Amino acid sequence: MNEKYLNLLRENYPSRTHLVDELIGLNAKLYLPKGTEYFFSDLHGEAKAFIHLLRSAAGNIRDKTKQYFGDTLVKKDQDDLASLIYNPERELVRLKEENIVDDDWYTINIHRLVNLFRFVSTKYPKDTVKEKFPTNYKEIIDELLYTNDSEFNKKLYYENIIENIIKYKAADDFIIVLSSLIQRISVDSLHIVGDIYDRGPEPHIIMDELISFPNVDIQWGNHDLAWMGAVSGNKALIAACLCNAFSYNNFDFIEEGYGINLRPLYEFSMKTYRDDPCERFMPKIFEENIYDKVNKDVAAKMYKAMSVIRFKLDSLLLERNPDFNMDDRNSLKHINFDEMTYKGAKLLDTNFPTIDPKNPSKLTYEEEFIIDILQKEFSKNLLLNKHIKFMYTNGSMYKKSNGSLLFHGCIPMDSDGNFQEVIINGKSYKGKAMLDIFDKLARDAYFSNDSKKKEFAQDICWYLVCGKKSPIFGKSQYSYFENLLVDDKNLKYEEMNAYYDLNKKEEI
Repeated sequence: MNEKYLNLLRENYPSRTHLVDELIGLNAKLYLPKGTEYFFSDLHGEAKAFIHLLRSAAGNIRDKTKQYFGDTLVKKDQDDLASLIYNPERELVRLKEENIVDDDWYTINIHRLVNLFRFVSTKYPKDTVKEKFPTNYKEIIDELLYTNDSEFNKKLYYENIIENIIKYKAADDFIIVLSSLIQRISVDSLHIVGDIYDRGPEPHIIMDELISFPNVDIQWGNHDLAWMGAVSGNKALIAACLCNAFSYNNFDFIEEGYGINLRPLYEFSMKTYRDDPCERFMPKIFEENIYDKVNKDVAAKMYKAMSVIRFKLDSLLLERNPDFNMDDRNSLKHINFDEMTYKGAKLLDTNFPTIDPKNPSKLTYEEEFIIDILQKEFSKNLLLNKHIKFMYTNGSMYKKSNGSLLFHGCIPMDSDGNFQEVIINGKSYKGKAMLDIFDKLARDAYFSNDSKKKEFAQDICWYLVCGKKSPIFGKSQYSYFENLLVDDKNLKYEEMNAYYDLNKKEEI
C-alpha cells in the first residue's frame, strides 16, 4: 500500500486493533437497510406545507405507527399519536384545553413514543441514531431506548425514569424532544433541489427548519442565487428580490422576518408616484400580511418604484458585462421615449418621472440613496447572513448522491444534444466544467476579499438568475419587463432550453 495512505491511517487508527474494529463496523453497516432520503424542490416560501410534509415524513411516520401499533391501538389512537409527533407543541395545547392531559396520559404517551422511536431507529446503527440525539435529555433517551423494560431487573428502573420526567414537570419538553427525534430518524437525509425563496410568504421559517435538520444538502436554484447575490451586495439582485416580494404582497418576511427597513423606499414611492394608480404593478394577493398591513395601492407604488430602480441597475450591469451577450435584455435601451414603445410595442404604462430619456439607466439622487441603504440592510443583516451562509455551507450547483446527479434546472444543450458553452474571462466552459466554474464564482461573490473579483462574481450571480445559458434558469429570457409593461406574446415568449425536450431520450 502507498506509504502516504498508511500514514493517514495511522493518524486515525493508532493500532491494528483500532483499524480492524472500524472495518468490522463499516462492513456490518452495509447489511443494514438504506436510510430514507427525502427530496424537495421549488419550496418557494411555502413553510406550512413544507414543515408538515417534512415532520410527517410524507406519511411515513403514520405508516410506521400503524405497522408497530396495528394490533394494540385502534385507528383513532394511532392517528392521535401521529398528530402528536407531527406537531407536539400545538397538540399539547389543544389536548390541555380539552382537559385530556394528566399524569396517566403522559405515562402512556411517553411509553408509546419511546417504543415507536426504538422501532423506527432499528434500521440504523447505534452510533447513527445517537448522532441525532439532542443535548437535552441525551442520557435519559439513551437509557430508555436501549433498556429492555421487559426484564424484571430493569423494569422498575425504566418506569422510575418516566415517573420522574412527569414529577419534575419535564413531560411536555420531553415529548417535544422525542417527537422531533422520531421526525429526524424517519428521514435520514434531506435533499432540497432548488428554490427556497420567493413567491411564498415564509422562506425565513423554511431556512430555520433546515438549519435545525441534522443532514441536509441544497442544490441552488435561480431564486436562491438571487438572494445569495443580494446579500453578497449586488444591487440589481437586491432590487430583484424586493420586486419579487412586492409582486406577491410579501412584506411580512421582509420587514418582520428579516427586519429590513423599507421606510425610505415607502416615502420615496408615495412622493414620486402619489397621483399614479400604478395599475400595472398591483400585487398578486394570495395571503394577507399579518404584521405589516400594507395597502395594495401603496404596495403597487413601492413595487413600481423598485421596478424602475431594477430596470436601471440591470441596464448598468449589462453595460459593464458585454460578454454576457444579453444586450436584448437591456430593457431601457430598447424604449423609444418619443413614441413610448418598447421594441415596437406600445408601453402599457408611460409615467416614468425618474427616467431621463437621454440617459435612461442613470439613477436619480434619491434612487441611489435608497439602493445604497438597502445594500447595507441586506449585507449587514445578521439573520439573513446566517441563512445565506447555510446556503453556501450546505449547498452547491449540483450533488452526486447514491448514483444520482441532483441539480436544479438543466444542463444547457443545443438542439443536436451538444453541451452549450459559456465564455468567462476568455475561457470556454460547458457541461460539468460550466457548473463547477459557476459554483466557484457564486462562492467568490460572498467570500472573496478581492473587490474587483467580488463584483464580477456578484454579476455572475445575476447571470445565473436569468442568463440565457444559465443552467439553473434554462430559458431564452426572463420576461419580467415585458410581463409588466407590454401586451405582445412574441416579446413575452420564453423559449425553454433544448435540454427539456432532449432529456426525454435515454441516451441524453
